[in-house]
Amino acid sequence: MEKRANQKKAYALGLAAVCLWSTAATAFKLSLRHLRPEPMVFWASLTSVVVLALVLAVQGRIGELRTLSWTRARFSLILGALNPCLYYLVLIRAYDLLRAQEAQAINYTWAITMSLLSIPLLGQRIRGLQFLAIGLSYLGALVISTHGDLLGFRMESPTGFALAMGSTVIWALFWIFGVRDDLDPTLRLFLNFCCGTIYTGAWALLAGFPLTPNLPGLLGAAYIGTFEMGVTFVLWISALRLSRTTAQVSNLIYLAPFLSLFIIHFLVGEAILPSTLVGLAFILAGTVVQKLADRQTGP
Repeated sequence: MEKRANQKKAYALGLAAVCLWSTAATAFKLSLRHLRPEPMVFWASLTSVVVLALVLAVQGRIGELRTLSWTRARFSLILGALNPCLYYLVLIRAYDLLRAQEAQAINYTWAITMSLLSIPLLGQRIRGLQFLAIGLSYLGALVISTHGDLLGFRMESPTGFALAMGSTVIWALFWIFGVRDDLDPTLRLFLNFCCGTIYTGAWALLAGFPLTPNLPGLLGAAYIGTFEMGVTFVLWISALRLSRTTAQVSNLIYLAPFLSLFIIHFLVGEAILPSTLVGLAFILAGTVVQKLADRQTGP
């Protein structure tokens, strides 16, 4: 009975996380109407620090930060350069140049990018089904970026496409290197965002980007920091811990891109292009094939 209750709670927490993540693309695009990417990432990261500190306080674990040695904390602090600093600066710049529907769909190729990077960085071998997964996912990204005109190969923003694809490399590197970090996930994220906020603020000031926000921009950044960067990760981690198997909850993530398109259409006002739907279908098909390949090559 307790296991069944825990599984229901896991589904509820997982679905809540997916629904919140589905609003991120819309929040990025609307906030960009009021803030440049640099101050947006700074204020969102700072908000996330506050939110995660409150989560640790509610859990009665804030004292654990005082007992952390430099040796255990330094890796999490270094990883803050990748996420949130570099990852979100690159990703939100891509959102600034692309339609929200395009940037969010291309971003879902990160799982395939991580598989490719695992070959040189983790010594993993690539096998038959993985070639198919890579082909499907990157074909989907090209369909989206060219609006289906693969032969003409014309893109509205090649720079935006390059940044969106580059963000998947940064995100994949963050998770690959994060495997070596044995800190509790919430503590690790808190340290990531503490250092990421400092890195982002320093970069913005050195590059001459003012950090002073207007009210709509600040509210948008606070929303992103709370529901894209902060509390949603805690919900997701809790769901995975309560679930009987990781797959039962992780499969909910496939709802996110379609919910996101729905929200983008009604709140941002973008007409959802057929090429986006086709390309996203290819990307998700590639992700599913990658999961099948992982099961075949697993222990």
